Amino acid sequence: MREILGRRVARAVVAVITAVLVVATPGTAAADAPVPPPPDPAALARLDPDPRPLPGVSARVACVRSAGGGDAAIPGAPWGQQRLRFTDAWRFTRGAGQTVAVIDTGVSRHPRLAGRLVDGGDFVGTQDGLTDCDGHGTLVAGIIAAAPEQSTGFVGVAPDARVLSIRQSSGTVRTTAPDGSTTDGGGNVDTLAEAILRATSLGATVINISEAACVPAADAARGLASLRAAVRAAVDANVVVVAAAGNAGSGACVQAADGESPGQVVAPAWFGDDVLSVGYTRRDGLPAPQSIRGPWVSLAAPGSEIVSLDPAGPGLVDTITPIGAGRPIPIEGTSFAAPYVSGVVALVRARYPGLDARQVMARVTSSADRGNQAGGRDDAVGAGTVDPVSAVADVRPDEFTGPGPASVSPAGAGRVDLTDGRDAHSGSRTVALVGSAAAMALLGGAGLIVLVARRARRSR
Repeated sequence: MREILGRRVARAVVAVITAVLVVATPGTAAADAPVPPPPDPAALARLDPDPRPLPGVSARVACVRSAGGGDAAIPGAPWGQQRLRFTDAWRFTRGAGQTVAVIDTGVSRHPRLAGRLVDGGDFVGTQDGLTDCDGHGTLVAGIIAAAPEQSTGFVGVAPDARVLSIRQSSGTVRTTAPDGSTTDGGGNVDTLAEAILRATSLGATVINISEAACVPAADAARGLASLRAAVRAAVDANVVVVAAAGNAGSGACVQAADGESPGQVVAPAWFGDDVLSVGYTRRDGLPAPQSIRGPWVSLAAPGSEIVSLDPAGPGLVDTITPIGAGRPIPIEGTSFAAPYVSGVVALVRARYPGLDARQVMARVTSSADRGNQAGGRDDAVGAGTVDPVSAVADVRPDEFTGPGPASVSPAGAGRVDLTDGRDAHSGSRTVALVGSAAAMALLGGAGLIVLVARRARRSR
């Protein structure tokens, strides 16, 4: 749904893009990508973690609006939720005591986040982190931490965790440069880096970044220096950073049908030693063609036929209507796979408080479900699909030099039955909505504001 835009990576603008195609482009394989350079202390020192409006920012289009509906409109548990079985992990923990920072377009004050949603500030305009004009951040936050509701099977992975919302980007604004030129959208890799520092200072234990900047490998070290430094600072402060792997075909993010990429890297995913980078799979368990491949991909999670919180109402949504499209389309992309992993990280951190950030990252990847994958990893799904139950339940005494696992709550406490297999859509979809960088020249006339729509009933 959103991308970091711009030819100059250090000032890339984030916008909402509504359709993604796989682009068959020859080029250098992702495996040939350079290794990220060491973090630059000088780049870190230049960052200002205090929220403030973007220079020259103004409203461009209206905020997202709801088409109505409610929890009862989507009664069953989404397929991805059933596949991951994270409610079984609730026998051990529901994520209490963890704070997941959602660095995104803001998160709306949805009733299913009530009492656990914290304002982390606004790097776009003069509002706050609890304003979501684009709708994207609320969808992400719902996957992470939405509370159960008996009228529907949808629920967040870690429903006892707090959400710290930092508004870092928006496609609903316009930024005007000193020379009078304007750009649709606001947010860049520097404000993303500053938001990471902000989240770290406010006590986040997990940071979710459902966006990605695809940049030429030759420019990556220089253009991404601030982001590289901020991510390392977060990990050094014992924060786990989770980032979307990006979607091919959206703006500057490209990938040939055979999985090769033309000399690009994807950030923050590129910083593989410091980031859990998440690709996405579909109902058949296979990686989506749009999910960017690369040696930096850590693991995968479901990312199609997404259900989450309505950004402009009290209910749920499973489609959006891009401006000018005339009809709703499903929500899909790596941006919605990443929060599944962020939620699992919150569960692991609550269950194993003695593990540091890198140990948590290692546990989540080593416990991934490899399916038919014969050992090792691949560039599409990394170590495999995230497995919440294995990540939480598998006690490994050799991990601990400090506190061991937290005590387990009474068996089944707070657990809900989410076995209803009904879903909204049959068959796979090819529309991806989130997670890559793009040059403004490639943006064209794509609609940037989305209208949230309740799913229509369909015959089966």
